[in-house]
Amino acid sequence: MTEPTASSDPDSARDPATADPATEARALLRAADRAVLGTLDRDTGGPYASLVLLATAADGAPLLLISRLAEHTRNLEADPRASLLIDGTAGFEQPMEGPRLTLAGRAARLEPAAAGPARARFLARHPDAALYADFGDFAFWRIAVGRGHLVAGFGRISGVDGAALLPPADDAAALIAAEAEIVAHMNQDHADALDLYARVLLGRDGDGWRMTGVDPDGVDLRRGGAVARLSFDRRATTPDLARAELVRLVKRARSS
Repeated sequence: MTEPTASSDPDSARDPATADPATEARALLRAADRAVLGTLDRDTGGPYASLVLLATAADGAPLLLISRLAEHTRNLEADPRASLLIDGTAGFEQPMEGPRLTLAGRAARLEPAAAGPARARFLARHPDAALYADFGDFAFWRIAVGRGHLVAGFGRISGVDGAALLPPADDAAALIAAEAEIVAHMNQDHADALDLYARVLLGRDGDGWRMTGVDPDGVDLRRGGAVARLSFDRRATTPDLARAELVRLVKRARSS
């Protein structure tokens, strides 16, 4: 992957005001690093809510790393039905005018032999979790989303089918396979571009931003305890298409 430079391709930035609900909901989910997890209490059958760290799989499915000692994990073992609340209202003077997303689906524990991709993406998003990821009581879980409920702002309320929210990523196998290489290349050779993305396109302070993941919808950035999400204008399913999007975004940042 070569250096992102200015391109003659026209910009095609997504306008949040006109984005379809599924795209907007997916962007909100991809950007989140935590969520409120709703489970059914195994003793009473009533609702139980708890805070969890969150990452997403390459196809966008929510990923959790949770301990079997936790009440929410025991609840899921008894009944896999789960809900997630994604809160995107930080920074809004009136929080109820900000976006939020409720997801409903079923959670499944990933067996260690099949948890490799989930582990890699989760620990890239939350590096401190490596301190306890191998403890015997911890396991990675994936939530199959059945439906979503998006409140994108005042009066903008939409139900979203799970298949529309998280379409299959079968066409993105080449990008998924190259993720580690792309991330390492950008962090080692193009740290200035990452800082430019964060500062100009995302309005984030400070230098030293690093890429932690790339998927068909965009890239994940991190600086210390802060995370940021940079969405692509166009879905990228190969390393070349991802590079084209990074080029386009550099052009936009420099022209700003």
